[in-house]
Amino acid sequence: MARPPVIPKFADQGLLQGNSCSLSDSLRGLIDNPQFSDVKFVVGKERKVVHAHRCILACRSKVFSRMFIQQFQEAKTPEELHIPYVLSDMHPEVFMAIIEYLYTDNVSLNNIIALEVLTSAVEYGLHDLRKRCVEFTSQTLTVEIACEALQAAVTYGQTDLKQTCMAFIETFAKEIIKTQSFRELSDLGLLSILKSDQLMIDEMPLIQAVREWAHVNSVVLEVPVSMVALDVVKELRLFLLSPEDLTTLEKENMKDELIPVEAFIHVGYQIPISHSKFH
Repeated sequence: MARPPVIPKFADQGLLQGNSCSLSDSLRGLIDNPQFSDVKFVVGKERKVVHAHRCILACRSKVFSRMFIQQFQEAKTPEELHIPYVLSDMHPEVFMAIIEYLYTDNVSLNNIIALEVLTSAVEYGLHDLRKRCVEFTSQTLTVEIACEALQAAVTYGQTDLKQTCMAFIETFAKEIIKTQSFRELSDLGLLSILKSDQLMIDEMPLIQAVREWAHVNSVVLEVPVSMVALDVVKELRLFLLSPEDLTTLEKENMKDELIPVEAFIHVGYQIPISHSKFH
């Protein structure tokens, strides 16, 4: 008589992978689709209304998850759960890039929005998106955006991006100091540049660029030029200047007192008594 088959106690298990592209394409169809949407965002000055789905955003971002949990806990009526989130400080194109990533794990970037998407990725805790933004920015740096990218790297502690930006800025320093983004650097961003020993630029034009930076920020912050540049001027290498350049610089310095008088004395240049503010 044949023995009965042995029934296994545990069935064998395995992961059968499907087509991830097919899933991504399907979810892409839900982007800004009001069908089955249960949350709205009003984005930017344009007040663009974006439809989304809480379950997708929450499972992809802990920040969104906490946001929705807080809304459920604080809502006193069902109607309050349908109040849109207002993101007035974010550009719609940037938010749509975030949404695209959350739904499809892909993102469409360009030089105009990449740094803002990077900022949002950090704020929403999207580490993989942050890495992609850093990679994209590193590969597409230009003279115009190099300082803007450096500022983002300094602000959000992106060491790899900072190193890439600094290498680029060191090579193209002569062109970069003339850009608007250079004049808009924070003092920490500018200090990163001034501390470099590899800048391909003479000291005199660099000092003049720092003076322009200080004047712009003095107006914005409504503080004296000398206060704006208090830490920055310590990195200026006056000892590299010729006696003629030092004389010219001191005369310019009388107008705004960008550089402390003592700094000239420390490099062996004696300021004439008649030029001293203490005369």
